Amino acid sequence: MKEIVVISGKGGTGKTSITASFAVLADRDVVIADCDVDAADMHILMQPENAKSEDFYSGELAVIDQDTCTQCGKCFDVCRFNAIDVNNGIHIVDELSCEGCGYCARVCPVEAITNVPLNVGKWHIANTRFNQPFVHAKLGIGADNSGKLVAQVKNVAKNIAEEYNRPYILVDGSPGVGCPVVSSLSGAHFVILVTEPTVSGLHDLKRVYELVSKFHIKAGCIINKADLNIEKTNEILNFLKEEDIIHLANLPYDEAFTAAMTECKTIVEFDDSIIKETLVQTWENIKQIVG
Repeated sequence: MKEIVVISGKGGTGKTSITASFAVLADRDVVIADCDVDAADMHILMQPENAKSEDFYSGELAVIDQDTCTQCGKCFDVCRFNAIDVNNGIHIVDELSCEGCGYCARVCPVEAITNVPLNVGKWHIANTRFNQPFVHAKLGIGADNSGKLVAQVKNVAKNIAEEYNRPYILVDGSPGVGCPVVSSLSGAHFVILVTEPTVSGLHDLKRVYELVSKFHIKAGCIINKADLNIEKTNEILNFLKEEDIIHLANLPYDEAFTAAMTECKTIVEFDDSIIKETLVQTWENIKQIVG
């Protein structure tokens, strides 16, 4: 079983659309994991039907028992996160600000404060419209611990892949270099970097590859809309050569890409275009690379 992670240094490069296209091409050989838990959107193209959903608990939240509380204010005095508010003389916890450190509970003289497990989101096991296992999640508004939720999504996907003997796990990671990306990269066998020929595209490609290199994972790169700025595309190609990153493909700008998305389809099922031919060949190359 090989784990293939698709990431990008910035949003808007076409990462999710390309990942969904590879998922369609992989057919029954793949388990799909959408690990962009902060802003998941792969479900728009895959149109899954959820078979199982569970709440995800991580961290703790302070809760004040108002029947016991004497409103002494000691919790307010010690909270360094400004998570204790006073409303009409009543001390209450601001859930978005509370870090669950437990200091307020320790100083409460009447033990009116307890820490409870915090529900930070929900994860789902589903089947795509192509009858493929699809694991995805949604982090709660203002919630932390996105990295732990990503780890949960990946672990569930791995268990499904082992149970059904699927050779590939295809992970759609978050853009950027934050905790969810770090969690997505853990245990990966191959990383696909999706970029675009812009100043920010090259800058963020370098930044995200610096992170990937620390994991010592083999990487390849797809340059989307490569024909829009040939000079910048050549700069990206030079960077790939310098860092020994496999150049997987150049995808041309094509309005069919957008037209497919508006119909909630991937480009490989929407149109017999150059992009489709290129992605088909690229997926075959990726399978050879990962073995």
